Amino acid sequence: MAENGTTLFVGNLPFRASPEELSELFSQAGSVASVHIPTDRETGRSRGFGFVEMDASDEMEQAISMFNGYSLDGRALVVNQARAREERR
Repeated sequence: MAENGTTLFVGNLPFRASPEELSELFSQAGSVASVHIPTDRETGRSRGFGFVEMDASDEMEQAISMFNGYSLDGRALVVNQARAREERR
């Protein structure tokens, strides 16, 4: 996943949401470059958040305005620009 300023953090995902479903949803705002939904190492289940990389920053802004608070399977999505992961101590 590139850190080029066009990656979105998508929180409060339903656990059954698939990368394909997110790609289809976010493609309404523009071209989706990639989707990643981290899974728990032990259970293989979604961790309830994901990352969507858009092709352009204006498409990323459009996706935030369209999908922050959007209800997916009864869960209000939290969508904002992804920040670099902080160092763990």
